[in-house]
Amino acid sequence: MSDPTEVAGEVLRWHLERRRFESFAAQFGIGDVSAAYNVQDVVVRRRSEDSGARPVGYKIGLTSPRMQQMCGVDFPLSGVVLDNLVYRSGATVALSHFVRLGIEFEVAVRIGRDMEPAILPTTPTAVREFVDAICPAIELIDDRDADYTNGLDALSLIADNSWNAGIVLGEFQNTYPDPGDLAADVSLNGEPIDHGNSREALGHPFVPVLWLAKHLVSRGKTLHRGDVILTGSIVRTRFAKAGERYRLSLEGLGGVEVAITP
Repeated sequence: MSDPTEVAGEVLRWHLERRRFESFAAQFGIGDVSAAYNVQDVVVRRRSEDSGARPVGYKIGLTSPRMQQMCGVDFPLSGVVLDNLVYRSGATVALSHFVRLGIEFEVAVRIGRDMEPAILPTTPTAVREFVDAICPAIELIDDRDADYTNGLDALSLIADNSWNAGIVLGEFQNTYPDPGDLAADVSLNGEPIDHGNSREALGHPFVPVLWLAKHLVSRGKTLHRGDVILTGSIVRTRFAKAGERYRLSLEGLGGVEVAITP
């Protein structure tokens, strides 16, 4: 494989040039998931150094059958969220900042204590002991006009930080119903457009959290107190247009909104 630093430099250049996303893993000899995450690590580090932003959590993608079918990838993947791309509910984002802005609707989890390898939970139920709060959330992705026709290349997606371009958070709730079966309603400019359920995230949002914790340990990393995790889309992605306002409402947790400008 090519040097991860070299590949990351190309990925970042493509973003600056607003180049359309195309699979690149084979071109650079990225042959497995570990190699793809090695590139992602450099991409995130370079973005952090360039912007002065720091990592504050993770996004997990492709945790629902609908999203796996849409992308042609049958396993979850993760990316890192930087603090300069975290917004509060009601935020306005400009289309001009993206090549193609996708809106995804999720359950966010905030970690309450470090998930050290020695005390890593072994079941989704045990994850609850490590969770401080949850809230409805929207992920902003920039797929750079990717072609989904024949499925996406998972290794290229991972190396490109799983397309994360920001997150919008509702109000975190320390007391909440079991998040394994919460009705989700999505509206566009006040009109209902879709429905889902929190169980779309691998059956329960704590399942992706457990997957992420194990994944990080395998790479010598740890989930830390205060980390925010988006657990995966529970409703199909929407590609935004100027003048739109999206809202996700989660049963028992309230809602989160984002408005789109040119």
